Amino acid sequence: MAPTRVTYRRRNPYNTTSNRTRIIKTPGGDTRILHIKKRGTAPSPCPPPREYAQISKPKKTVQRAYGGSRCGNCVRDRVVRAFLIEEQKIVKKVLKEQTAAEKKKN
Repeated sequence: MAPTRVTYRRRNPYNTTSNRTRIIKTPGGDTRILHIKKRGTAPSPCPPPREYAQISKPKKTVQRAYGGSRCGNCVRDRVVRAFLIEEQKIVKKVLKEQTAAEKKKN
């Protein structure tokens, strides 16, 4: 029996760890791909305070801005807000230069 061709059912077309699949047979007799979720990890127990002093800093904090004192979504909001404010300043500056050029021209 020749192997049947099956295609991914999600939009990600690459064979990545987040896109692992398994071939199953449906009750109707079709062969279909089943997407397998990643296995979760159990929370690691917190080390005692004395051991914390000997652990390197990257293992104590999250590797992003604000190092875990803010959640990832809050950091994203701050970054986006700062970007939009900077863009707004640039737009204001360009408009100011245009109006100054028009006044100079007249």
